[in-house]
Amino acid sequence: MVKIVLVGAGSREFGPATIRDVCLSDTLCALGVELMLMDVSAARLPAMEAYAENVARRLGRKMSIHASTDLAQALDGADYVVVAIERQRYFYWAQDFHVPRLFGFNQIYGENGGPGGLFHALRNMPPMLKIARAMERVCPNAWLLNYTNPLTKLCEALTRLSSVRMIGLCHGVFHGKQQLSRLLDIPADDIDARASGLNHITWFQSITRRSTGEDLYPVLRKRERKAHPLGEWDEMALSRILLRVFGLYPSPGTNHIGEYIRWAAEFLGSSLLQFYYDPVDGHPWETGPVPKWIYNLHEKATEHALFSPGRAGEETKGLDADPLVPSGELAIPIMEGMAAGHAQALDAVNVVNHGAVPGLPEDAIVEVPARVDSDGVHPAHMPQLPEPVLALLRTQCSINRLLVDAYADKSRHTLLQALLLDPTIHSYRSAASFLAEMCRLQADALPELA
Repeated sequence: MVKIVLVGAGSREFGPATIRDVCLSDTLCALGVELMLMDVSAARLPAMEAYAENVARRLGRKMSIHASTDLAQALDGADYVVVAIERQRYFYWAQDFHVPRLFGFNQIYGENGGPGGLFHALRNMPPMLKIARAMERVCPNAWLLNYTNPLTKLCEALTRLSSVRMIGLCHGVFHGKQQLSRLLDIPADDIDARASGLNHITWFQSITRRSTGEDLYPVLRKRERKAHPLGEWDEMALSRILLRVFGLYPSPGTNHIGEYIRWAAEFLGSSLLQFYYDPVDGHPWETGPVPKWIYNLHEKATEHALFSPGRAGEETKGLDADPLVPSGELAIPIMEGMAAGHAQALDAVNVVNHGAVPGLPEDAIVEVPARVDSDGVHPAHMPQLPEPVLALLRTQCSINRLLVDAYADKSRHTLLQALLLDPTIHSYRSAASFLAEMCRLQADALPELA
């Protein structure tokens, strides 16, 4: 019997998708599964529990399914703890996104990197470490599989400030592979691409065709030059420039990669549409509903017709309308490998470096391919990245370290040091004022900072 705990199970995206993944796994269900759904809010848990029971019944699975708002009770006896949590996601994200711009910082996206990413991480560190502390007490041998962003920053806090066994997971590299598929006009499942770096800014060091073994980098460089210069601009324009300048193709796309690069805004056409509001009407976190988040022009272009009803119908549809298909996330393959010895390759895991990415600090969190079996997860040791790429990444490693130090020491001074290292910061006065304003705006959600 394998006990799997989903923390943050009330999430409309994470909860149902992970429930389906567990129920669809023949390997895990053959062992026997106890599925525990945990969330601090009781409101959505009954619906998620009913959904899990319905999926199990539709797939003919016999498993024990429970739900709880009590963290320690939920974790007791756990083998795997899968975590995806947020607090008022879009309310605070709107602040992470806009407030840096009010102080003149050329930040894009603001989820994982940049000034906004620092505060996103600080808000999520207390609940993440609360989960880790509970695991240390009641299930010290369990694995924490983390989906919560900012992934690299939170994983560094977990590894440095707790003793839990942790792996960070993200599907960003799969977006990069889909882009390669479109550029090369080769099916994605015929492309073997191995990337290393940091989460949301990894670099494909080898791209080969599975069916022939052909090195596809020469083909990629030729086809990229022939492609329309404006093609899929918001997703790929920045990546194409980075390929030309640094020689390697990055993933996952402009929104995420650009968080770590000061000049990236030149390559994101939808930047002004993201969380758009009229400042004459006041800031949305003070005046009313937060404006709708727009990822980029390609995904949301059809939603901007005058008086369009948008996606209201989709947002209220029942859970049972979701198809019973795997999400493609890697938590289940990891559990299958560890629990049943079902060895398999993993495209990307986030773990402590220990030499997997030469040139980056040994104790930094890095993203690399890996394999998993009954002995655990075995990260690949990748070739050294080019120096300009390493230079970009080293700065982020330093920022992450200082951020965790700031949290551990409750030090706004150390947080200011991390902020001043960020590539988008151009003014000491503006940085100090921004820090004070964010600490004021988010006082109810931030840890104590002296």
